[in-house]
Amino acid sequence: MFIEMTIKDFGARVESVWEGLRPMTKKMLVGVLQASVENLSAAKLQKFSYDAHADWELSRLLSALDEQTKDPEVRKNTDKLFEIKQLAETCASVLQTQTESAEVFIQLAERILQRNDFNKLDRLADVLSKRFSVGEIAEIIRQSELAQIRALAYEALTVMPIPSLLPLLDDSLYFEIVRNAIEQQAFEFGNPDAQQVLEQIEFDELDGE
Repeated sequence: MFIEMTIKDFGARVESVWEGLRPMTKKMLVGVLQASVENLSAAKLQKFSYDAHADWELSRLLSALDEQTKDPEVRKNTDKLFEIKQLAETCASVLQTQTESAEVFIQLAERILQRNDFNKLDRLADVLSKRFSVGEIAEIIRQSELAQIRALAYEALTVMPIPSLLPLLDDSLYFEIVRNAIEQQAFEFGNPDAQQVLEQIEFDELDGE
């Protein structure tokens, strides 16, 4: 099989990560490679088992592959470079259709920004409010150092229902993040529920002084 025969030529780190993949994850990747990456959809992945461990496996493999594309010796071999990039884009495409992880979202967004592919970044941003929990979106803001990624996550929080944001106000890690999102809903969108919560937050702060 193509991928099994060539993976050993992709470098020691890539080979090591590949050998650590579960058979089900390898089978999924091979199946997706045989399909059209451009037409990848969740429906095509339904016949494959996908879980949090697969998320972690593909993220590690993607990191190893992206690192290999920077190797001067690899870059001299256009055929090998193409194959490595093809497998990397397959990993990224699967992750984009499946992941619910803040860390993986940041990884995908960073590599898209490096390529200045803003159309793909818009498509990635669309999955935040559709698939990610409020906690994971807040974690993206907390972990990411890039303003563009933080802005995407804040934008997703501003369309979340106020009740879904409230539990995170009790967590010191996320309090300021959620408060900022509630302020934006209150002042920019005129959301009366957000205004009421904001008033309560300010009252509690005054009462606690």
